[in-house]
Amino acid sequence: MALSRTQLAKAGFTDLSEALFQLEKVCELTGGDAELILRSIHNSADPDRAISWLLRLSQSETALKAVKKLLGDEGATTRLLSILGGSKGLAEFIERHPHTLTFFHDEPGLPGDQEKMRATLLKSVGAAKGFAKSGGDAARDALRIHYRELLLKIAIWDLGHEDPLHQIEWVTGSLSDIAGGALEAGLAIARTEVAENFSTDEVALVDLAIIGMGKCGARELNYLSDVDVIYVGASLDEEKLPTDKALTIATRLAQHTARAIFEVSKEPGLWEVDANLRPEGKDGALVRTLDSHLAYYDRWAKDWEFQALLKARPLAGSKELGEQYVASVAPKVWSSASRSNFVEQVQRMRERVTENIPGDDVEYQIKLGPGGLRDIEFTVQLLQLVHGLVDDSVHTKGTLESLTRLSEAGYVGRDEAQSFADNYRFLRLLEHRMQLRDLSRTHLMPRDEAGQRVLARATGLWHTAEEVVSQWQQTKLDVRELHERLFYRPLLAAVAKLPEETHQLTNDQAEARLAAIGFRDPQGSLKHIAALTNGVSRRAAIQRALLPVMLQWLSEGANPDHGLLTFRLLSEQLGESHWFLRMLRDSAGAAKRLTQVLSGSRYVSDLMELIPESAAWFDGDEELAPTPQEVLEAEVLAILARHHEDDDAARKAVRAMRRREVLRLAIGGILGVVTIDQISQGLSDVTTAALNGYLGIALREAEHNPEFAVIAMGRYGGQELGFDSDADVIYVYRPTAECSGEQAQKRAERIVLRIKELVEDPRLPFDIDTDLRPEGKNGAIARSLDSYAAYYARWSLMWEAQALLRARAVLGPEKLQQDMMTLIDSVRYPEGISVEDVREIRRIKARVEAERLPQGADPARHVKLGRGSLSDVEWTVQLMQLQYAHKYPSLHTTSSVKALRAAVEAGLIAEVDAQKLIDAWIFASRVRSGITIWADKATDVLPQDTRDLEGIARLLNYPPGSASRLEEDYLSITRRARQVVERVFFDF
Repeated sequence: MALSRTQLAKAGFTDLSEALFQLEKVCELTGGDAELILRSIHNSADPDRAISWLLRLSQSETALKAVKKLLGDEGATTRLLSILGGSKGLAEFIERHPHTLTFFHDEPGLPGDQEKMRATLLKSVGAAKGFAKSGGDAARDALRIHYRELLLKIAIWDLGHEDPLHQIEWVTGSLSDIAGGALEAGLAIARTEVAENFSTDEVALVDLAIIGMGKCGARELNYLSDVDVIYVGASLDEEKLPTDKALTIATRLAQHTARAIFEVSKEPGLWEVDANLRPEGKDGALVRTLDSHLAYYDRWAKDWEFQALLKARPLAGSKELGEQYVASVAPKVWSSASRSNFVEQVQRMRERVTENIPGDDVEYQIKLGPGGLRDIEFTVQLLQLVHGLVDDSVHTKGTLESLTRLSEAGYVGRDEAQSFADNYRFLRLLEHRMQLRDLSRTHLMPRDEAGQRVLARATGLWHTAEEVVSQWQQTKLDVRELHERLFYRPLLAAVAKLPEETHQLTNDQAEARLAAIGFRDPQGSLKHIAALTNGVSRRAAIQRALLPVMLQWLSEGANPDHGLLTFRLLSEQLGESHWFLRMLRDSAGAAKRLTQVLSGSRYVSDLMELIPESAAWFDGDEELAPTPQEVLEAEVLAILARHHEDDDAARKAVRAMRRREVLRLAIGGILGVVTIDQISQGLSDVTTAALNGYLGIALREAEHNPEFAVIAMGRYGGQELGFDSDADVIYVYRPTAECSGEQAQKRAERIVLRIKELVEDPRLPFDIDTDLRPEGKNGAIARSLDSYAAYYARWSLMWEAQALLRARAVLGPEKLQQDMMTLIDSVRYPEGISVEDVREIRRIKARVEAERLPQGADPARHVKLGRGSLSDVEWTVQLMQLQYAHKYPSLHTTSSVKALRAAVEAGLIAEVDAQKLIDAWIFASRVRSGITIWADKATDVLPQDTRDLEGIARLLNYPPGSASRLEEDYLSITRRARQVVERVFFDF
């Protein structure tokens, strides 16, 4: 039956005419069945190459008989064509040694365990008692042929496996084992050859261990890769063979071993034996004693050398000496992360690897490029070295095994570990198939579509270039993203820098250690630590990894004990939330920021207990930015709509919104994400949004209401609120047709009362102060617009005009707001004030200082009413506004700072004096909020307790130990401001 071009195309051929000719020729020479061959070639990586090689073998007199026999067995034919289409190097080997065609009749399987392969390779050179039967080319060729026979069997099993990704570990392990066996056999040849220059007895007394490094050490070898080794030598009998001579002979043995593996001979070399990882690299002695190695590592070794030693294992030669070497260097390897700047050095080394890739190759490198194998390997190794300082469970060599251990110990999330493992297998599969094609060392993705198509088919998972390239590009993105997140996580450098004793949280010195780093109640802290870390759960494992660093960071705060307590409470509340501990472990700075806040603010700690999900905000700055006012307003409207029949639910939702946003601003302020101006504006916006919600609830009590508006006063009106500020307001209404007269007054008063009820919050007090209304505490709680107009026309006092300077309409019908502000403007911006009015203002200010200052309070330390503090600055500004606002419209502002700057522009105050007042006002505002955030209690007095001062200082971004400096700065800044106040306000 003639084959059609369509059949050939479906089988994967590209040159259909040539393929048809070669197929017919094979059938003519062998009597084979074309359709069987076509079915068998379907899964070959490169059918064109496979049929070409099958024809060459069929034309070989030495191979023809074996080929004929194979072509009668469809399974054997399929296996043969997979090799011929997948590996030119192995096809050439089969052509040189056609006896290997018999291998294809066997059921595919790996050649055996490590010892079996070592034994069979030694047998190939006739080794006995460590010496080969002979040396020279014949022995080398015998070794190389048998090695490639084993390699061929591995490739047959590999290419025919139904799950090519999950057999990677078996393939790399077998490749590493035959490499170790080849070195053992090569060493036997070397002994025989070196015995020609030294006596057999002397050579036998040389103890030489070949240490596998890199991929071979980790049993992760490729099909074709240099085998990295280190040689360790000794004399088995010092009296008979001095060490110096033993090292001379050992050096010869190492050189001859490498020649046996790679030097030119009839059978091509296998791979280079690379000893450049030895001490001093190419400039160092090829073979050293164990003591010489250890002395070098103690004194001269660089960080990268310890990273390389992580994968060291005895590979060939003296097993006992090899194990001594590995055991001796292990403590140095697993303590290397504590070396100065170790983590940063490893990170920089990975970057240099990428920088050294030729520019044209970067995008095609599956090993060294961004998103390649090196990203995974460096990440895993760095995690191992850092956490391996104290955790023996991660003292492993293989990448996949190490990922599993890191995940089990909680150092890497399960999803991240699985993602890395899957991507690692995929990249290794590509690497294997690329190297098999020509048995060459390559790590570059083919650049042409034809080469990519062959690679896709070679994997057994895809058939087109587009499919494999698309998967590879996605893998690179996934690997790079995860590498950058894990490899550069701040926690790594922090763990590496911890004092060694810090890692042991349960030893006898733990309590003393906690006390030494600043915990006041070490016994209580140990209880919290035990509660967080006890047990075998994954959560406890992650906490054990986190806590040494968290404790160190907490100790850098002013109140580490409270910080640890709150962290425990948060952890217990969020214990079942997978994102919390993962964020602390993996995020770029979340853990440190959290400890900074928890150990520096009771105010924030207490709010976070109510809103534990706020911990997610520490992962970046975006969530800590103040929420825009329009977004808050929309949320309030949504709350009112959602709970239109449930006032209590609406009240709780509004309260929760306010707590959340105040907490956001507090955290942002502590971390320096938001400025003092943004905090003041944000707090004012949150207050308005919350009042809007409460007003909405109050209004729906009755079917008909008067028009009702809220006018912000004081610091609220000036949008200068702090965390301890009351919300000063006055209420105004205007009767409507449906609600007028006495009914309107009663309804307005009921709205005010209802708002007062609704704003009550025992955890975050919301104090509304209406004392700035006409007649103060004795006046009506709410007035109509006409009543305000009548009062201000007949009875208004100067202090009331002064209070109105910061009035700002915030809620209510727009027209009512406008009318009220027009009335207020006529009062607060008079056509000048009399000398008597000025004298009265000064008199009231003096009386406030004398009467309102708490008994026993030091005027120099009161941040609101004290000398040079908030009140001094605000009264000075307001006096200038009352005197000159009618003349200078720029003074028509509710902001104290803006008014001062406008006064400078108007020539009303010297710039240097204004700046002193601004500095004092801003500093006093920050200190006042700092007092509240630190202690979670409202007080306007700068504390004298050193610990409290230290806590406030840290919140204001002072360095540790700045309690006295904060105190000195406050007293100095306010003293200079007071001098200006006495001259400008009191006219002294």
